[in-house]
Order: sequence, then structure tokens, then C-alpha cells
Amino acid sequence: MSDKIPVTVLTGYLGAGKTTLLNRILTEQHGKKYAVIVNEFGEIGIDNDLVVGADEEVFEMNNGCICCTVRGDLIRIIEGLMKRRGKFDAIIVETTGLADPAPVAQTFFVDQDVSDKARLDAVVTVADAKWLTERLKDAPEAKNQIAFADVIILNKTDLVSAEELAEVEARIRAINPYAVLHKTQRAAVPLDAVLGRNAFDLDRILEIEPAFLEEGDGHHHDHDHGHAHDHECGPGCDHDHGGGLKHYHDEHMQSVSIKLGEVDPEKFMPWINDLTQREGPKILRSKGILAFKNEPKRFVFQGVHMILDGDLQRDWKANEERQSRLVFIGRDLDGDMIRAGALACAA
Repeated sequence: MSDKIPVTVLTGYLGAGKTTLLNRILTEQHGKKYAVIVNEFGEIGIDNDLVVGADEEVFEMNNGCICCTVRGDLIRIIEGLMKRRGKFDAIIVETTGLADPAPVAQTFFVDQDVSDKARLDAVVTVADAKWLTERLKDAPEAKNQIAFADVIILNKTDLVSAEELAEVEARIRAINPYAVLHKTQRAAVPLDAVLGRNAFDLDRILEIEPAFLEEGDGHHHDHDHGHAHDHECGPGCDHDHGGGLKHYHDEHMQSVSIKLGEVDPEKFMPWINDLTQREGPKILRSKGILAFKNEPKRFVFQGVHMILDGDLQRDWKANEERQSRLVFIGRDLDGDMIRAGALACAA
């Protein structure tokens, strides 16, 4: 696992602050070397004076980071970067403002040469606190970018009131209760909060939300954390459901979380493959840590639509409960069907 180069996919609406964040990565003296792949170099406005040795596609920045433009095929670019291995610690792929992050994320699962050397570390979405609420109403891709994220940077918080900020946060949580959320101005977030997250390791999620998965009933109970919880009110409800924060329910986006004990891989593998083939277009992200029967190592998987990637990672520790945990985020998901299917794989 650790010898694969981590890849961060950076997405977000035009003007949300991605460029600011990228320029920081490319100029700060953070002691790490990043390879940054930007969709269209012209659009992104990286300061050309920083470019040291520029050929057609690869630009070297003065802090040792390298930058390249995707004019051609992402896979070809990554394979070119891999020849420079040892020159950088991680890869960042910026998707243009309107782009769906899915095809970019899928690249790291699909192409064998790429997936042998690189692994998707996290999808990071930069969102504009002032405009996101409007965008979520009129732009399905804005909603996808939130649903897709492992890390959300809610930027420009200085431009909204405390009430507006609480509202936009509640709307984000209705779509994606599991991402790590940073509230920022000028995208001033510590870079290690964005990069090297190993974000599909659900341990991270459990640190944020200890009550993340309840005992198998599939409902979030209200713990006054300001997370979006299921409740009986209809869409657009602005009742105060505890904690002084609004809670929204998004009628199309669901997240389904499941916790069970040991799993039989002979049942689980066919089930998850069948589920993602059948429901793939609706499932934006899936992730899980599984305790396979008679297997000392944890099986960790993640998926984007119908494409899955998983492998055995570290051993279960002596003090850890051998528990399997799964999360699905998507549109119009049948949570009961998914939950029943997962529970049927118990060892």
C-alpha cells in the first residue's frame, strides 16, 4: 500500500478557491514535492514566473513541485510522471470547475499500470460559502462534487453571516455527512489536512463521528453534532432539530452506512460486484473496511460508480473489534435493499 503514490483529486466550482489552494501547494516551502496535473494551464492562472524548466507539458516550480497540463490523456500524463518517480511525493489532479470528478477518480482504478503505482488518496472539493446554496439548487454537478468528497473546504466564510454559514453547512451535511469539513478564508487550510489523508480509511471518519454508525438500524440519532440526521420532516424543513443547527434532508442524495461483524468473502465479493454493476450509475462513492473470516488482515475497498478497487491492508490489531463497516453515497439509493444484501454476507 505505502509504496503506491497517493493521488488527490481536487474539484470545486469555478471561483470557489481551487486556484488559490493550488498556488499555495506550488509555491509554499512545505518540504514535499507534488506533481500537479491541471486541466487547462491557461485557465488556472498559475504565476508563470514560478515556472523553472518548462517543456510543452511539464513545468517545474521553484519549490521543486512539478506541474503539467492535461492536454492529452490523463493516463499518458501519469505514466510520463511515473518515469520521474522519486522526484515527487504525491500527485494532485485538478478538475475544471464544471467537471465531474468521477472519470478522473476512476482512472486510478481502471488502468492497470496506473493502479499498480498510484492510489486514490482523497477527493477534495472546494466550495464557496456564499454561493453554494444557490449552486446546489441549480447545478447537479455542484451536488455531485459535494457528494463525492472525502474532504470539503468551505471557503470564503468571511463573506457570509453565522446563520448563512450554518445553513450552507447543514445543506452540505444533508448530501454528505461523512466528509471532513474545513471552514476557511482564502483556502487557508493546512496542506496536510488536504493531502495524504488516506481518506478512504474509514478510521478517519470514525474519529470525526464516533456515533457514525449506529447498531445496524441505519438511522443517525441526534447527538447535537450539527450533522444531518434523518427525521420525519419534509424537504426544506428548517425546524431546529437540536444543537441549534438546521438539518436538511436531500430528497435525491442518500448515504447508507452499515456495520456488521465478520463477513464471508465468498458471499461478499459476488454481492458487492453485482450491486455496483446493477446500481453503479446511482452510487457515487462506496467505501468499506471488512473483517473477512479467518483473515488476519483488514480488507479495504473503495468504489466510484461501478468501478471498485480493494486490497488487504494492515493486520487487525489485538485490541480492535473485528468489525465490518460500509458506506455508500449516491442518488435515490434503496438503503433497505443494500443493507439487507450486506447483512446476508455475514460469516
